[in-house]
Amino acid sequence: MKDLPEFKPRDRETVLKFVSAMLTNEHVGSETHLKALESYPDGHYRVIFDPTYFALPPDQTEPTKSQWNSLKKKLKRHDPKVFIFKEHGEIEREGHSFYLDFGFFAH
Repeated sequence: MKDLPEFKPRDRETVLKFVSAMLTNEHVGSETHLKALESYPDGHYRVIFDPTYFALPPDQTEPTKSQWNSLKKKLKRHDPKVFIFKEHGEIEREGHSFYLDFGFFAH
């Protein structure tokens, strides 16, 4: 397994504004789907968000790989210094939720 890059923590309010904006899906409405933001000692973050962000059709229970990749690309387009972890998925936090881990490159 490759070593992770060094992360530079950012002001919590700045990170909250960033992920809140990124978790707004214009196809669903203008509200953010952000539920929580967790920070870790190594400087990376975990965003927990509502599954409705993905606007899944009634017969689809989880987002496709393409939908996850679109979210990751959206974050990278808005901040090229963001590093997205490969692992992401479902979590039981404040009800059924999804999570995505990320950090900001130190260099």
